Order: sequence, then C-alpha cells, then structure tokens
Amino acid sequence: MSVEPAAVVFDLDGVLLDSEQAWDDARQDLVREHGLPWTEEATRAMMGMSSREWPVYVRDALRVPLTAEEINDDIVGRVLARYRGDLPLLPHARETVARIADAFPIALASSSNRVIIDEVLATMGVRERFTAVVSSEEVARGKPAPDVYLEAARQLGVDPAACVAVEDSENGVKAAVAAGMRTVAYPNPHFPPSGDALALAAAVVGGLEELTPALVRQAFSAAG
Repeated sequence: MSVEPAAVVFDLDGVLLDSEQAWDDARQDLVREHGLPWTEEATRAMMGMSSREWPVYVRDALRVPLTAEEINDDIVGRVLARYRGDLPLLPHARETVARIADAFPIALASSSNRVIIDEVLATMGVRERFTAVVSSEEVARGKPAPDVYLEAARQLGVDPAACVAVEDSENGVKAAVAAGMRTVAYPNPHFPPSGDALALAAAVVGGLEELTPALVRQAFSAAG
C-alpha cells in the first residue's frame, strides 16, 4: 500500500507561468541596449539562478556596466510591467493549484524575486492556497542546488523525501531531486530539459490538466 505524499511543491516560472521568455527578453533587451552581444549560452546559464546570482552573471559574464543591484531592479521592473499588461498564465494553472491544494498541502519554490512571486499569486487569486512560499533570493544558492526546496519543506514542517515537486527545467528538476523529492516534470517547450534530467523524474506530463491528485500519488509511489 502506497504512502500518501505529505505535500506538493510547485515551481512558478514554466509551471504556472509561461514566463521564462519574459525574463530572457528583459535580460536580452538590457544587454543589447548597452551595445553588448547576447548568447544562447547566457539563457541556459541563468535558468534557475537566484536573484542574487543572475545579476552578477549579467554584470560579470555579459559585462553590463551596472551594479548587480541596478541590474536586478531594472529587469524586475521590466518583467513586472509585462506581467501587469498580460499575466502569462499557462493553461489550467489556477484550476490545477486549486485541485492539488484540495488534496495536499502545497508550497511554492521559485527562482523569481519575492516581489514578483507575491504579485503573481495575488493576481492569480491563489496566495491563500499555499502553506509556504519561498524565493531563492531567501536561500544561499539557486537551482540546481536544492536550497529553495529544502527551505520549502522546512516551512511546511515535513521531510523533503515526503514531498512531490513539479518542475519544468533541467536545473529545477535537478534541484528538486537533490532535495530528495519525487519530481513530476512538465517540460518547458522553450528550453526543454535534457533526456538525462527527465530520466530523474518520477513522472512526466504534457500539460497541467494531467496533474491530478492520482498522478501525484502515482509519482510518489513509483519512486518509493
């Protein structure tokens, strides 16, 4: 007989929001406004980095002549403006949060800045559904390090190994697995995880409508 998972931990970008492109566009715009080149390597390098890490990358690796704080503030402002014009929710995002929250305690473990997380959840009308919400700016390391997931489990008051995470990116899947969580992968169509990363997941879904309590239980049991 399978054991019930204690909680489900959602990523935000790429799981509830089709937003990786918004972040990438904002960073590219800033870099190019300074007359500097952008590389595809930069896009992948920053996926999952915390908001303390990626501004340093933009400053040092891409050579934007601003402080890390100025870079962070500029990009966050651009992303928020875009969200306020049109929040890019993925299909079934609200319904999926409600459906899973009716069955299990849920948390959010995101690489986004806290100000963005708070605004998105408020706009979605789902903030009260989450028992814990963690931004990677509040932990030591961003994904693929497990810190944000470990902190989410700590705030939930449960063993990370008793949780199921929902992730879209390679670094996200690696972070959740490193935390000891069973992981459901919802591959990001813009920046899909490698086959090796997907092999770490207990289940793979093609859309949020597939993420049901039964699927969560199945993923939890399959990796047990």
